[in-house]
Amino acid sequence: MKTLKVKEITKSIKEMCIEANHFLSEDMQCALRKAVESEEAPLGRQILEQLQENMQIAGKDMIPICQDTGMAVIFIEIGQDVHFEGGILEEAVQEGVRQGYTEGFLRKSVVKDPIYRDNTNDNTPAVIHYEIVPGDQVKITVAPKGFGSENMSRIFMLKPADGIEGVKAAILTAVKDAGPNACPPMVVGVGIGGTFEKCALMAKKALTRSVSERSSIPYVRAMEQELLQKINDTGIGPGGLGGTVTALSVNINTYPTHIAGLPVAVNICCHVNRHAVRIL
Repeated sequence: MKTLKVKEITKSIKEMCIEANHFLSEDMQCALRKAVESEEAPLGRQILEQLQENMQIAGKDMIPICQDTGMAVIFIEIGQDVHFEGGILEEAVQEGVRQGYTEGFLRKSVVKDPIYRDNTNDNTPAVIHYEIVPGDQVKITVAPKGFGSENMSRIFMLKPADGIEGVKAAILTAVKDAGPNACPPMVVGVGIGGTFEKCALMAKKALTRSVSERSSIPYVRAMEQELLQKINDTGIGPGGLGGTVTALSVNINTYPTHIAGLPVAVNICCHVNRHAVRIL
């Protein structure tokens, strides 16, 4: 049994909120560099070069890489042999977000009520997803999600007869409908299977997978590659102003589902696709 003080959770999440909003993850940096090399449209290449310059300035001057510093989405994988002490885990997580956004001078974008919309002034509460896993470690992923791209997300409750071609068509429909509003080049997270809420959660978590990592399932890996090519063939391009790089990656997660259903969720993220990961 491993004992972990919840103040360590607070400290880590505070630091990760600041890190994710100021520094692009290594996989995304690499993807953007490759995008500059492969983009065929002069204007598209110019936009990608400006995005890279923006990232460099943000890191050097500690300015957020995007003015929308997002709603904090946090995945916590808890080893079943971990014991927390010193407080309540949920409160420790929220306190880490509060400290990160206030002390990091990050924009506070969360409102208390979806209708009356008074700002909480500290970007809490975060959206937290817990998972119990084997072992004695805690893996934390902090993924601030801006709503320009979040608003472009879709869920399709397809019929089993729609099959894989119906799934591909749904994903392409979501991306085309999003167009420039998702701040391309985008990363496309997809969840297939499960239930209404399970496929959405899978799509969200797919965005935290490295864009250099493909699915281990052969047909899913092939679909990721095919859809990436088809999305880039749409010509939406960087900033939605035309080009050959509309998406940097398509990440697909799957799960068993009911005999009568074929749920598909598409969660799009903009070119920053912020995420930071730590293991305690």
